[in-house]
Amino acid sequence: MPGTAPSDGLWSIGELAEQAGATVKTVRFYSDNGLLPERARSTGGHRRYGSDALERLRMIRSLRGLGLPVPEVRRIVDERAGADGALEDAVAGQLRTLGSRLSALRWQEAALRLVQECPPQERADRLRLVGALDTPPSTAPLARFWRAWLPPRMPVASRTAFLEATVPAPPDSPSPAQVLAFARLCALVSRPCTPGAAPTQPAAHSTVGARESAVLYAGLAESYDLAAKPMRAGGAPAPGEALDCFVTTYASVTGSRDTPAFRRGLARQLAADPRLDRYWDLVAELTTPDGARPEPTPGTAHDWLLAALDTELADA
Repeated sequence: MPGTAPSDGLWSIGELAEQAGATVKTVRFYSDNGLLPERARSTGGHRRYGSDALERLRMIRSLRGLGLPVPEVRRIVDERAGADGALEDAVAGQLRTLGSRLSALRWQEAALRLVQECPPQERADRLRLVGALDTPPSTAPLARFWRAWLPPRMPVASRTAFLEATVPAPPDSPSPAQVLAFARLCALVSRPCTPGAAPTQPAAHSTVGARESAVLYAGLAESYDLAAKPMRAGGAPAPGEALDCFVTTYASVTGSRDTPAFRRGLARQLAADPRLDRYWDLVAELTTPDGARPEPTPGTAHDWLLAALDTELADA
């Protein structure tokens, strides 16, 4: 009868394999790797397994069928008292691994479609761009760019918050256009600097100290959030709470008063700052679903606020 142990309570390797619907080779593999300990040896030196071996073998095969690696399977079947916790951890880990693999496959598929669907004369350039990406892609090049751009000795918490706002997360299921946007982003931030070129750090940012930099970027983040609401509604740049927060932030870190003269000077200074418009254009392409209005980014919100400042000054 299937599942019934022999009279002496011990299975031979062939009997155990037959009861479990496995091959002798499979049972021997698990036994040799310590997953299925033998209980004893016959007088002829053949392996003999205890009555619990069948249940253990079935568990091992089920776990392996889910793709769990041998070390994880060994931990689950060995820690009988804590089997539920060990199983839960192993399943969660396997799901994370599969999620990463699936994301990599989706990026590869979208990259292949990008190359397939583009005009023949553009294929070499597209291949070069997407061929430089990892799958799933890494945001490390973008983070390195912004770390070099930020003021030195900026507090860790402020730096982390800034990177979360400026480094876009690659979508799990990208379109070909999103793959192209991300590849262009990585190429943009990876270009070597031109010798003797002016730094990209805005003058108003590069002169602040470590403590002031935390205040500066926290205040700018707040003003960008305030500007995002009218931007999503399609509102034209105009004075208001967002602009006041924006200007007050610059005034506070420079020890200045928010006066009409300060606003005029700030407008001139910000207008002369180096632009990163191409970066934010690509971020919008990466993060905006097809057919949707582009989501505000820190870059587009900054430009909206600067335009609102110009409008206010022109009206004054």
